[in-house]
Amino acid sequence: MLKLISHGGKTAQIGTTAEGMPESVIWVDLLNPTNEEVTWTEENCGVRVPSRDDLSEIELSSRLAREGNSIYLSSPVIGKATIEHADMTPAGFIVAPQVLVTVRFEALPTFDIVAERLKHDKTLNTGMAVFVALMEAAVDRGADVLEHLAAAVDEVSRAVFRGNLRGSASSRTSDFTLRHALSKLGSLADRSSKARDVLLGIGRMATFTLDMCRDQLPDGFHDQLHAVSKDISSLSDYESHLSDKAQFLLDAVLGFITIEQNDIFKVLTIASVVGVPPTLLAGIWGMNFKFMPELSWTFGYPLAWVVIIASGVVPLIWFWKRGWF
Repeated sequence: MLKLISHGGKTAQIGTTAEGMPESVIWVDLLNPTNEEVTWTEENCGVRVPSRDDLSEIELSSRLAREGNSIYLSSPVIGKATIEHADMTPAGFIVAPQVLVTVRFEALPTFDIVAERLKHDKTLNTGMAVFVALMEAAVDRGADVLEHLAAAVDEVSRAVFRGNLRGSASSRTSDFTLRHALSKLGSLADRSSKARDVLLGIGRMATFTLDMCRDQLPDGFHDQLHAVSKDISSLSDYESHLSDKAQFLLDAVLGFITIEQNDIFKVLTIASVVGVPPTLLAGIWGMNFKFMPELSWTFGYPLAWVVIIASGVVPLIWFWKRGWF
């Protein structure tokens, strides 16, 4: 889709056969563009529209570059997402002297927010202003995501250390809840890592723009981009703290799982130890010797049962007094 956004947030979608671009357009937004839309944009905006493969490059020189009077920026962003799962998608930003060209391949909430803001914010009257607004919106969304992730991690932390995951009536249920906590923490850690990648990309774009366009940026934009860089730095520190906490909880859950397994092995060990003396005695009295005094005893059979049972009960009492179960 090829969308042209003018002053005041007026949006228009035109065909690729249209000649020329209205002078009032400050933002050309390409959403999963066709070859015809890419060609039209390059001819009318005087820029080179990178492909998805180009935007997916990870080396810094491919993500941040300057060609003539335009700067080419790209960063991974979050497309379809929940608190625990997110899909990464590349996004490109071409800041030309007269217009901003964005290239994306999925619907992104930050773009919709800025497009709506254009309708009532008269200061967003240039491509650079829209670009800065997109950076600010991305930072705000990143902060919201980290807040939700922190709340989810705190919820797991309370469940782990306040005993909600252990001590249940069924060991199978306890094992399931611990596995569930482990899986959830893994998902949260992965989601946090992806949020960090996005914040890192935005921070690099803001810093590169400040360096490359220092003489061309009005003072207000300087301050805004500096604020974006500072926010990114603080959010990165917060994300690092969140990752450390998630890692600590992962270790704790693994420790609880190990304790559960040790408890199971302890029960099995006790059962095997308790069963040895009765088995030994039954084996002795089950031998087919011709001369065995106990065979002629009147109460030999019940006495054998008493001794066998006692040989199993005595170890249980001993284990119980030592607090082993």
